[in-house]
Amino acid sequence: MGYSECWDLQRSLFDRMLAAKAGDEKALSEIEHEAGWLLLVEHNPVYTLGKSGKDENMLVSEAYLRSIGAEFFHIDRGGDVTYHGPGQIVGYPILDLEQVGIGLRDYINALEEAVICVCREWGIEAGRIAGASGVWLEGDTPRARKICAIGVRSSRFVTMHGFALNVNTDLRYFSHINPCGFVDRGVTSIEREVGHEVDMELVKSQVVKQLSEKLNVKIYK
Repeated sequence: MGYSECWDLQRSLFDRMLAAKAGDEKALSEIEHEAGWLLLVEHNPVYTLGKSGKDENMLVSEAYLRSIGAEFFHIDRGGDVTYHGPGQIVGYPILDLEQVGIGLRDYINALEEAVICVCREWGIEAGRIAGASGVWLEGDTPRARKICAIGVRSSRFVTMHGFALNVNTDLRYFSHINPCGFVDRGVTSIEREVGHEVDMELVKSQVVKQLSEKLNVKIYK
């Protein structure tokens, strides 16, 4: 799915949820008792820079990106620069955290924990690094590498943006950036860690199962 198209969809759902919270009758009738939506997509090659990101962490020009068929967007999430592309599961939960019953910090922890559990299902030990969002392997060593980036936006406890889990991602695209602003830490994927390509649909189903458990919500297709 193209990034611009998906961003427009996110914003539409986000605005609808905010309108419902403000008491808009039309929005309330559309949403009913739902806590929100979960979009799971793969993007065409695209780089996004968060609102607090630094331009210098983009190591090539936009002209060069266009020459390799990649797009670039400044967006309104937290975090620095990251890459999205084929073979990567990008999740956008648009949720009313008040309905879910958790705060923003616990929400981010739940996203991280869901991905940590998915990695464990593939025999990969993953965890967190203090002061750095996302999911990491060997985070307390010089071999620290990120397998999942997380960057969210929230307003009145409604979330958008989310996480990007590298499954069969072509990691060469990360060489054009300082991923998430780090110059001394690498990136990895499930494929790289297990030594073979993995079933994207299976990983998506694992992600949905874990998110449902960690957020204590039912996720319907």
